[in-house]
Amino acid sequence: MNKPDLEKQDAGKVVLQELTDSPSKKEHEKKSFWMSIRIPVLAIVTGLLLGAILIGVTSANVFAAFGVSFGNGIREFFKEIATAYTALFQGSIGDPGRMIAALQSGDALSIREAFNPFLESLVQSTPYIFGGLAVALGFRAGLFNIGVEGQLFIGAACATYVGYAVTGLPAFIHMPLAFLAGALGGAIWGFVPGILKATTGGHEVINTIMMNWIAFRFTEWLLSGPMTRPGSGGMPISPLIQKTAYIPQFFQSPIRFHLGFFIALAVAWLVWWLLFKTTLGLNLRLVGTNPRAAKYAGLSVVSTTVVAMVMSGALAGMAGANQILALNHSMALGLSSGYGFDSIALALLGNNHPLGVILASILFGTLRNGATKMMVISQIPIDIISIIQAFIVMFVAAPAIIRAIYRLRKPEKEEATAVFLSGWGGGK
Repeated sequence: MNKPDLEKQDAGKVVLQELTDSPSKKEHEKKSFWMSIRIPVLAIVTGLLLGAILIGVTSANVFAAFGVSFGNGIREFFKEIATAYTALFQGSIGDPGRMIAALQSGDALSIREAFNPFLESLVQSTPYIFGGLAVALGFRAGLFNIGVEGQLFIGAACATYVGYAVTGLPAFIHMPLAFLAGALGGAIWGFVPGILKATTGGHEVINTIMMNWIAFRFTEWLLSGPMTRPGSGGMPISPLIQKTAYIPQFFQSPIRFHLGFFIALAVAWLVWWLLFKTTLGLNLRLVGTNPRAAKYAGLSVVSTTVVAMVMSGALAGMAGANQILALNHSMALGLSSGYGFDSIALALLGNNHPLGVILASILFGTLRNGATKMMVISQIPIDIISIIQAFIVMFVAAPAIIRAIYRLRKPEKEEATAVFLSGWGGGK
């Protein structure tokens, strides 16, 4: 049997496996739920444990206490860890005592303020959800989209322009229009590396990195020129968007919880439905699993690659639109503090699944939100949180380490979650 026949057979098997899902297989998946989540859960626990050790060994108070006696040093070691993680918890979730007291009082304002740390964590998680979905969708289609940060900036610029330049529209039209403009901007920025990848075999990793820098300089020029706020004295900041373009907030300031979080959840559901319930999603996953087999099955690898990058860019653009329309209400150079780059870690931690991305985003948003209070109360550098996040991602990316630490047996059959990242080789 020649090679084309073998690849056709391979393609047929892939299609049949995707389309058929026996009851026994579903029962097995339910029973193996812990098997699928144990690595991420243990990675999180291990990352927090290593972070605790790092907090202890870098504390000047601990070293001073060890100078007095070994016992004092050990006590101070655990005290520093407890103080730091208590502050992290209270800053990201809230003070349980204050929450209970607020609920007992029945005062609406007190309740909102007591639960604001948790609500703020959800606010911080929202752009992560959009960005993580963008990277995860690309991974599923066999593409490594490192351009989420640039696509986010372009999406924010487009949403900002529609937000302040388009006037006279009611809110129920203006806000969705500005949000979709952000998605369109990100989609256009994703189209360029997508078409280069599909038609020339251009390395999408290199192209998306270059597109990031173009986006940064392009938005800098826009904010310093055509989109400069009148009377800003040359500061690179845009005009304020119209109030009709605002994504609604549920409570008065300083509580910032807004509708964008639920929009992100709805978009995540749409991505799940697209990937696992539609023919297009099946095509995306087939191309991501084995582009050669997909080609012999009759799929257009070129068009599927372009569509995947366009959709990935649109999701990233939504992250930028969300930040403008819900929180900032104008665009400046410091729009993002690395949301796009963190999204790569989120997709890996979430196993490239929309639900996993949501949970990973909430985790990262929670850590990010609590880090500030931890720094203020315990004088622990905020960079410790970045190190903890790095530990978590490292353990998820290298599950053999977790298995060795906790002496876990390797499953006989692991789900094939890896994607065919042809971009690493530069092939089509």
